[in-house]
Amino acid sequence: MNKLSYLFYRSILWLWDLFSLNLVLIIVSLLIKKVDAFHITEYHVFFAFTNLAWVASVHFTALYLSKNWLDFEIFFKRTFKCYLLALFFLLFFIFLYQYPFSRLYMVLVIIGFGSILVFNRVIFNLLIYSLRNKFKLQKNVVILGYNEISLGLLKYFKEESKFVNVAGCFEDRERVPNDPEFPIVGGIKDCMHFVIEHNVTEIYSTLAPEHFPDLYDLAKAAEKQFVHFKFVPDYKIFVNRNIYIDFVNNIPVLSLRNEPLEDTGSRIKKRLFDFIFSILVIVFVLSWLIPLMAILIKLSSKGPIFFMQMRSGKSNRPFKCIKFRSLRVNDEANVKQVTRNDSRVTWIGKIMRKTNIDELPQFFNVFMGDMSVVGPRPHMLKHTEDFSNQYKQYMIRHFVKPGITGWAQVNGYRGEITDNKLLQKRIEFDIWYMENWTLWLDLRIILLTIFLSIKGDRNAF
Repeated sequence: MNKLSYLFYRSILWLWDLFSLNLVLIIVSLLIKKVDAFHITEYHVFFAFTNLAWVASVHFTALYLSKNWLDFEIFFKRTFKCYLLALFFLLFFIFLYQYPFSRLYMVLVIIGFGSILVFNRVIFNLLIYSLRNKFKLQKNVVILGYNEISLGLLKYFKEESKFVNVAGCFEDRERVPNDPEFPIVGGIKDCMHFVIEHNVTEIYSTLAPEHFPDLYDLAKAAEKQFVHFKFVPDYKIFVNRNIYIDFVNNIPVLSLRNEPLEDTGSRIKKRLFDFIFSILVIVFVLSWLIPLMAILIKLSSKGPIFFMQMRSGKSNRPFKCIKFRSLRVNDEANVKQVTRNDSRVTWIGKIMRKTNIDELPQFFNVFMGDMSVVGPRPHMLKHTEDFSNQYKQYMIRHFVKPGITGWAQVNGYRGEITDNKLLQKRIEFDIWYMENWTLWLDLRIILLTIFLSIKGDRNAF
């Protein structure tokens, strides 16, 4: 299927989902007699915002732009994430709008749209499978070479890609051990005859051209038959880890890690989300929480309400981190970590630290741009110096802004660092977050943080 076909079918599905949403809104309005949604202004606003919430969720999750959108399982999971994000936006709107919408109306809209999305995905999947032969969605490919790369390709095509059929593999038999999982149908020279006979559309070569100079002639012969010839280089020869490829003016550039937040658009999305989220917390939570905590902190011990400490930010630039003071005023605050049953913690401090309330003033740091809502937790300057000497990958976490909460924290790696293994696991989770960032991941971490704050975290003290 060419790019225009993909664009056409994606557009049809996007419009059909939007049509389905409005169809549900109209049908529910007609079914519930006690709500005349067609003549009440507040329900007109609800109609409009529901559409806006779905369109925004589609944008943030890139629902129809996924390379694997024809894979039912992957596309269904993306749809579910998009639906949950739209539901979050909708519930947040209802909370802020403060109009007594009919509960039955809301429940029927939410369940109805969720059900019709499932129905749409099942029908679309059946349609794709019924038409894939007609439109040649499933393609025949062959693999050249027996090695770790070719085995990985074969496994992926067989288990993950439902629209690729491996017609056969080619390698000189004296180079290959007895491997029943690797279907060799001939030597390298037999490839083109097999390709023409079995309507193969792509050839994946995992062989190095410098060792097999005939590959270039084979590639030219394939193109004459309108067969795509693809070289799959093994970069692990040079770098023993995963690498990522980008292009600058058609020049391939290799990097050691994928960093979504290096993209300007992604940084703008994250900053906009942080800015809006921090304003909402400051206005609706901190506006009344700060006076209340000020009284309790003053009653618990002498000293200021806020504790401000220099911590390491993005690119290791120090910034002043704001917290509610949870310790008695002491001379070791800037060098010594808080330990379990630490005598410096006040009675209100124990509650704040257990529920993460002491971190909430950091939304002012987020508002000012020093921090993000989600990211690696910022450490004291002294600890940054010490940890960077202990673990060589430690400074990588400073490629992004520090966060109020993070992927390491919701996975249990928070609090006192007592040994190198704990430090290493925390860094691994922080780096994984950097390399896999999405707005959906940020929302997931925020929800997990709220859940752990209510449930209680054994490492919070």
